[in-house]
Amino acid sequence: MSKALAVTTADFDSVVLQSEVPVLVDFWAAWCGPCRRVGPEVDAVAEMLGESAKIVKLDVDSEGEIAARYGIQAIPALFVFKGGRVAEVLTTQRTRQDIAAAVSAHA
Repeated sequence: MSKALAVTTADFDSVVLQSEVPVLVDFWAAWCGPCRRVGPEVDAVAEMLGESAKIVKLDVDSEGEIAARYGIQAIPALFVFKGGRVAEVLTTQRTRQDIAAAVSAHA
């Protein structure tokens, strides 16, 4: 089971955009092989950073409205949000250390 919180269109704004801490959003889909490979890295980042950041997952198939809002055309896509805005986009395969460093840079 993932350590990252699943977000939906209904709670995206309150969980992600209104967060006081940086938020990593993993845009993914169940059928996506690369998404399954990056998933454990994202889970590890959730454990590494604890409460200093939020780590969430958004299923692009069931939450297409949010995926469209942010122009998601390829997955996995990792977006770091800070203060209600996209602060950084990580679109290539990254290690947990790289992901954690990117999120922490926006703390």
